[in-house]
Amino acid sequence: MIGFALSRIASAMVTVFGVIVFVFSLVHLVPGDPVEVMLGESSQPADRQALREALGLDKPLPVQFVNYLSGLAALDMGESLHSRRPVAAMLAERFPATAELAIAALFVALLIALPLGAVAAVRRGSAYDHVAISFATLGVSIPNFVLGPLLILLFSFTLGWLPVSGRDMGGALVLPAITLGTALAAILARMLRSTLLEVLMEDFIRTARAKGLPEWRVLTAHAFGNAMLPIITLLGLQLGTLLGGAVITEIVFSWPGLGSLTVEAIQRRDYPVLQGCVLVVSVGYVLVNSVTDVVYGWLDPRIRLADL
Repeated sequence: MIGFALSRIASAMVTVFGVIVFVFSLVHLVPGDPVEVMLGESSQPADRQALREALGLDKPLPVQFVNYLSGLAALDMGESLHSRRPVAAMLAERFPATAELAIAALFVALLIALPLGAVAAVRRGSAYDHVAISFATLGVSIPNFVLGPLLILLFSFTLGWLPVSGRDMGGALVLPAITLGTALAAILARMLRSTLLEVLMEDFIRTARAKGLPEWRVLTAHAFGNAMLPIITLLGLQLGTLLGGAVITEIVFSWPGLGSLTVEAIQRRDYPVLQGCVLVVSVGYVLVNSVTDVVYGWLDPRIRLADL
């Protein structure tokens, strides 16, 4: 198990280094001169040169890359061109809001998907099964920028139960979490139904039933645990996606997270902040998936043996 975990950590480190190279190349891949984009075409040559020197863009690329790595080692991601604040401080302020929203959305997804998918599998072909499949299809089909405003119209303007936007008021997390978690719940419900149907056809399930175990015991002690293995992998992938894919939801609900900060950085051409946002989201995605691989290998020894 230790060797398996170390191999996953090494793979994650290689991936993180690739992410760092990509983030460093972000400014250099922008069409044209990024300094001219920041200052405008009417800027003076002296101003361009001063900004280029301030950003370190006048130095050779290898030197810039080494300086960038040394800055990351010291948690120094540069300074915002718009607010003149350290990028690391801005990210530290916004990341908790994104993590809170992602975890809440994941909780909402599990709260909906687990009973929906399990009962749909147990009652295969029934009216409940058709309703569950219809919900899953509907949940995947409705985009966040449509579901979010609909929830605001219903629960904020019509019923007046929940706040429209922001993070400060009580209950402000409910609507963004439901908006972000509904699509994930639909995916998880369909996955759980499919895997649970496959597990229920296995020989050990028939053996458990032949021993006279109650059906609820067969489901909880034998079927459900084995059906959850693919769900764990999907949860890891989706949690990493939630960290970086909450941009639309954060914009709709004015949620002060990394997604809204990324959009603000793009609008202001604030490249150091944009680099920091991309780096944090990418590294978070890699780390979450690496932890998921380790957990999956711990739960299923066949995964560890396959890597030997």
